[in-house]
Amino acid sequence: MRGLWFEEIVTGETLELGSFGFSAEDIIAFARQYDPQPFHLDEEAGRNSYLGGLCASGWHTLAGFMKCCAATDQAARAELATQGKALPPVGPSPGFEDLKWMRPVYVDDSISYRSTVKSKRELSSRRGWGLVCYHNEGINQKAEPVISFTGKLLVARRTS
Repeated sequence: MRGLWFEEIVTGETLELGSFGFSAEDIIAFARQYDPQPFHLDEEAGRNSYLGGLCASGWHTLAGFMKCCAATDQAARAELATQGKALPPVGPSPGFEDLKWMRPVYVDDSISYRSTVKSKRELSSRRGWGLVCYHNEGINQKAEPVISFTGKLLVARRTS
C-alpha cells in the first residue's frame, strides 16, 4: 500500500483512501452480475425487505474499498516514480479476516475508506518479504461505520 517498502511502514499509522459513491444504477448493475438478491435489484423489493430500501451488496461495498485502495497506491507510486525513487514490487494479499458488514449501504450513500496498520512482521518463509496487517473500515456520510475487516498484505523488504 502506498508504494512503500516494508521498513517504511509504521504500525498505528492511518491512511485515508478516499470515497466511493453508490448510485441506484451501479447497485443494480453490480447485483445483476454478482449478487442477484431482490433487495439489491429492485427498489420496491428493497423497501419491503428487512433492509428498508434498495441497498448495495456487501461485496460491492468491499469492491469500493478495493477501488479506493488501488487508486491511492497507484497515485503514491506515480508520485514516487516522478521523484526517481525505487519502487518495491507489488505483493499479493494472503487474505483477510473478521469481515463485518455493520449497516446497509443505500442509494446515494458515499463511503469513505481508511486503513490503519495493526501489525507487521518479517517473514522467514519468504525471504525479502514482510507481512503487514491492516484494520480497514468504511464510514458513510453520517459518520456511521458500514464495513470493517482485517486485511493482510505481503510487502517487499528493502533489505533481506
